Amino acid sequence: MAVFQSKKYRAAAHAATFAARYRAQMAKHPFLLFGLPFISIIVAGSFVLTPATAIRYERHDRKVRQLTRDEELGVGKGGRKVNIKDEYYRLAAKDLDDWEQKRVKRLPGENDGIL
Repeated sequence: MAVFQSKKYRAAAHAATFAARYRAQMAKHPFLLFGLPFISIIVAGSFVLTPATAIRYERHDRKVRQLTRDEELGVGKGGRKVNIKDEYYRLAAKDLDDWEQKRVKRLPGENDGIL
């Protein structure tokens, strides 16, 4: 049985390309040509994404802001007073067994679900 060569055949024209030179240097200096660029991209990405996340949190802070004391005092004034017993009796008085299913009107062009 024939033994295959461990080296792959590469043409002479291939040896002069950038990829062939990079592959040869990669075997000699793997960290310098692969590890260092990889780590530097990760670190640079962190610095680039920091302002983007800051913008995200600044936007959130604009939406959710702390109320002043005057605004805080006026927040619940418009609502009705709720008594838990009254609400219980109001809901208990409803007839939940006598109901009728009503079909919702569909928008034009929307599938109505009827086969």
